[in-house]
Amino acid sequence: MTKARPRTLQPEYPLPAPQAPGCSGFCTFNPHSPRCQRCQTRGAHYAALWPDNTPRCSWANPQNPSYLDYHDHEWGVPCHDDRRLFELFALSCFQAGLSWECILNKREAFRQAFCDFDIDQVSVFDAEKIDLLACDPSIIRSKPKIRAVVKNAQVAKAIQQEIGSLDRYFWSWVDFEPMHETGHTSSPLSAALAKDLKARGMSFVGPTTVYAFMQSAGLINGHQPGCFLYSDFG
Repeated sequence: MTKARPRTLQPEYPLPAPQAPGCSGFCTFNPHSPRCQRCQTRGAHYAALWPDNTPRCSWANPQNPSYLDYHDHEWGVPCHDDRRLFELFALSCFQAGLSWECILNKREAFRQAFCDFDIDQVSVFDAEKIDLLACDPSIIRSKPKIRAVVKNAQVAKAIQQEIGSLDRYFWSWVDFEPMHETGHTSSPLSAALAKDLKARGMSFVGPTTVYAFMQSAGLINGHQPGCFLYSDFG
């Protein structure tokens, strides 16, 4: 029996004639969507051209300036400061079941509530402090997540005492060099790191949460093909 030739899927709309540079000159950016028609045909993990003619990752919200700044200047940038690493890790724990944009919009409130993520201070939060934070409408009022961040701060201190710094601990998992990986929400590496963190006593640290942290802290650069930051890791 002769095998049928595979059918090539065609978009339901005609592609426009070449226009300005960007998206290979075929962009039809829709301001109500972060992706243009041509980008849609390339799949969910390809960057979109934004109104300022800059191609960025499709997950960023064009209507949110703080999200734009985060994408352009922080996400995927290697972080080596222990306090900022703990902040990104704690925020990733709070993100579980929510969007990163939601967490980012509350970032300043989180910093105020958690003493700018000073590990020593957060590690000694008592039950009364946890109850107060669980009533704070400016942050995510999840008592299990708040407890987890306090416990994770205690484990973070133990890691610092054992290894010297969170920086050295986390970056040792990628041999002290950023990885370049796109199109994933977890990996065998994030699963292994999550397993080690759980064994040390941390919670809310599944493979997906850990992978999101690794991307935000720059251990994994996940900028999508077509994004203006993707070429930094050619």
